[in-house]
This record gives sequence, C-alpha cells and structure tokens, in this order.
Amino acid sequence: MKQTHQNTLASSTVVSGIGVHSGDSVKMALHPADADHGIVFLRTNLPNGVDRLIDARHMNVAATELCTVVGDRNTGAVATIEHLMAALSGLGVDNVLVEIDGPELPIVDGSAAPFVDAIDAVGLVATEAPRRALRIRRPVRVDSGKAFAELTPHDAPLRLDVEIDFTDSAIGRQRWVHESHPRAFRRDIARARTFGFMRDVEHLWKVGFALGASLDNTVAVSEDGVVNPEGLRFPDEFVRHKLLDAIGDLALAGYPILGSYRSYCGGHRLNFAVLEALFSDRANYELVELAPRREHAASNVGAPAFGNSLR
Repeated sequence: MKQTHQNTLASSTVVSGIGVHSGDSVKMALHPADADHGIVFLRTNLPNGVDRLIDARHMNVAATELCTVVGDRNTGAVATIEHLMAALSGLGVDNVLVEIDGPELPIVDGSAAPFVDAIDAVGLVATEAPRRALRIRRPVRVDSGKAFAELTPHDAPLRLDVEIDFTDSAIGRQRWVHESHPRAFRRDIARARTFGFMRDVEHLWKVGFALGASLDNTVAVSEDGVVNPEGLRFPDEFVRHKLLDAIGDLALAGYPILGSYRSYCGGHRLNFAVLEALFSDRANYELVELAPRREHAASNVGAPAFGNSLR
C-alpha cells in the first residue's frame, strides 16, 4: 500500500459488542470515505432522532477519564475511541466514516486486534490524493507531578517511547519503544489488552465506569497477580497497551505525525494535553506533503522523503 497517498477501506465492515464502561450493546460499521475526509464518527440512534457527525480531532475531545471521548454528551458523543483510532493509525488508514448506534465503541477483547482483523478482512485502497503529515518543529512537553509527555522533532514516522511505573508487583516498571509501521503494529502492539485493578472495581461501578468489563475484555490485576486464567499475551502487555492508547490518542492530531513521542506514567489526559500544547503555537509544527520515496543508488534501499511544507 502506498504510504505517500491517502488510503481508505476497500468496502464496509462491521464490528459489534458491548461498551466496556457503559455495558451497552453497540453496532459499529466502518465505511470507505473520499480523500481528505479524515476519520469521522456518525453517531446514530440518538434520543432526538437526529444523527450527528463528529470529526475525530483533538478539538472535539470532551473527556479523558479512563477513556477518550469525542463529541458533546448533551447532543451526541462517542466514548472509548482509542483502540479503533490506534488500529486505523497503526495500519495507515486515513479516511473512514465510523457509523455507530451507541455511546461507546465495542470493547471486543480489550485490544485493537479485532479492529485490525476487520480492516484486514476488507483491505485498503489508495486514493490519488497525496498524504500529508505533521512534522514536529519544536519540542512540546506537559508535566503532571512525576508524569510527563512530550513531542520532539524526528524526521521519520512517529517513534513512541512509553514507560510506566506501578507499585503493583504484577506490573512494576516497564518500557517499550515502537517505530511506526503496520507490520510492527500488528506484531507488537495490536493484541495488547486494556487492564484494571480488582481493588477499584466497586468504586468504578458506583461512578458509572467498567459496567461492561469482564475477564473476556480486560486484564484484571489483584494483589496476587493477573486474574485471567489464560495469563498475559506478552510479558509486558501493560506497557504495550499504554503505547496502543497513545497511538490512538495522538491520531486525533488529524494527520500522521513525523516526530518522536515520549511519556512516563502517562495516559489519556496527558496524551491529549500534549496535543493541546502542540497546537497552541503554529511554530511548533508544519504540515508537509509526503513525496515518493527516493532510492539510494548504492544500496537500492528506499528512504522517506518529504515534499514542500504547506503553511
């Protein structure tokens, strides 16, 4: 698939299930979309009977507590979008209409793998429109106590360096570095599942979260370790899932990012905050058009090239 041209789905595909927080059944359809359409949610089945379109962009984020929500809770919102956004970004899908009849995306198995499978089942097609990307020009950073997130210049597809540090012995301190490529995303990141702590369950239920959570869609951690009978998919599945979330949240920039992302003890709130910091000053970034790959005469190995800046 051309990485220099915008991609969309070859045909529509459907994923159904329940929301991990709402517990509600939901049907989601991914439809092909024209060039420059971007990722847009079509929220249907609203109480007022009026469907609502919501661009998957950082300026439409309504909440970041335990998941990422876009839209307006009063007129129509969509929650827990990060796993789908990660799948679309990780596979290089630029244009999709996401039709959904409930307030939250299906959690399925708690990872991005079911969405990857749905996309792979129909395949991608390239448009004639060139792909554009956000090149980071100046470092931006946000801090919250010991936690931080930052974007720095790096003239290549997004590089992510994510580190977590939990007191729980089942998790502890873990770090994973990921160079953006569909093959690496499928192999290393897509199957990593969301996780939670048994000690938090009753409180989360009381405040309306985790109503659909189960061992089928969440890695549960108790004082004695991982509760799920099948265990972990990776020894460091926890940090890989945090990185998956970061890919999904950063996709709300609206374009692929040419830069490096680093976070320590981060999450949805910091992922969103670093995008806000990035877009707070036009000098922090530039929009560039991805040009055809150049070939090195000596090695005959392709290297990425970037066209003119679009200001």
